[in-house]
Parts: sequence; structure tokens; C-alpha cells
Amino acid sequence: QVQLVESGGGLVQPGGSLRLSCAASGSIFSINAMGWYRQAPGKERELVAEIISGGRKNYVDSVKGRFTISRDNAKNTVYLQMNSLKPEDTAVYYCNIETRYTNTWGQGTQVTVSS
Repeated sequence: QVQLVESGGGLVQPGGSLRLSCAASGSIFSINAMGWYRQAPGKERELVAEIISGGRKNYVDSVKGRFTISRDNAKNTVYLQMNSLKPEDTAVYYCNIETRYTNTWGQGTQVTVSS
């Protein structure tokens, strides 16, 4: 089994920054993608950023140029650096790791951008 533990969420003002972390443990192999999703109240969960097999990174248009996804294989951790945050970024953020045999979600971490 794979377990994901998220951290780094919080309350920030517009224009501020946060760095989300997602530490993975368990049997992790044959990774197809590692990504961050978010879900705002009343809205469906959406893909924010992902790293797919081979290292390619994809971002939803609304965060391009502001968010950066990265991973540290030694720490078995995936990060989401969020800069120039906007109120519309407010959501619960979930990390996800998809392997050939598993699809695992983190517990979610709240990000609130408000003045």
C-alpha cells in the first residue's frame, strides 16, 4: 500500500506564497504520474499540476507561471511551490500518485488566500 501525507497549507494574503509537500511511503514503483489537485467549495476537483513518467510537467492554465511542481526522489516527496497566490486559488489541495497498480490520494491540505 501507498500512503501520502500532505503539509504546508495555510492562510496567506493575495500575492503571497506557499509550498505544499507530499511525502510518500509504502510500495512505490512504476509511477505513471504524481500530481496536485484542488477542490474549492461547490466545485469539482481539478488537476492543478502533474509530473508524468519521463519528467514532463503539466499545469492548468490558471496557474502557469505561478506554480511549480517538483519532486525529491531521495525524500520520496513531491512539492507544489505556489507564488503570486490569488483568492481563486483557495481550495483544499490533494496530492496524488498513480502507479501501474495503485491510485493514492493524500488527506488534503487547506489553502486559503484572502485579504
